[in-house]
Amino acid sequence: MRCPTFRTGLIISGVLVTRVSERHLTKWPTLSWVFSDPGRMMMFGFGSGLVRPGSGTWGTLLAWLLWSFSAPGVGDTAIAVFLVACFIYGCWACERVTAQLGVADHVGIVWDEFVAFWIVLWLVPDSLTAQAAAFVLFRFFDTVKPPPIRQVDTRFKGGVGVMVDDLLAAGYTLLVMAILVRVGIAF
Repeated sequence: MRCPTFRTGLIISGVLVTRVSERHLTKWPTLSWVFSDPGRMMMFGFGSGLVRPGSGTWGTLLAWLLWSFSAPGVGDTAIAVFLVACFIYGCWACERVTAQLGVADHVGIVWDEFVAFWIVLWLVPDSLTAQAAAFVLFRFFDTVKPPPIRQVDTRFKGGVGVMVDDLLAAGYTLLVMAILVRVGIAF
């Protein structure tokens, strides 16, 4: 089932003319459409990707909550295998769902945030302050998209493109967290 979309265009507000990306002009799918398929349900973060504004932030918050209840006590090997499987599945499923939506990277697809932030949570110190700092940093890097994240986001399309830019945001987050720990900020 394909969802209709608006065309990319200009939004005029008073004297301000803003170019709006295709991602933000897209019609949002209904909850029933998302939950009618397990793959769509996962890609939309079990519904968290439908919350506006800030679907990526809501998706990341739900990912954090699920991690907090699921990951404690699980071994590193099992987590690594799980995360690799989630990434591979995400590449395939994001490709499929973006084709159904007719948009290269729909804002409501938050599985990429789930997987990338789970990687961050796996590698940062296991404390509320460290995880909160990582959350803020991850959302900053995922939203601002410093180089090369923005270039990857615009150049690579499809499921891999959807997933990879968030992995880069996770990498920036982990780098800053490591620097903070190195300079003596205790978490």
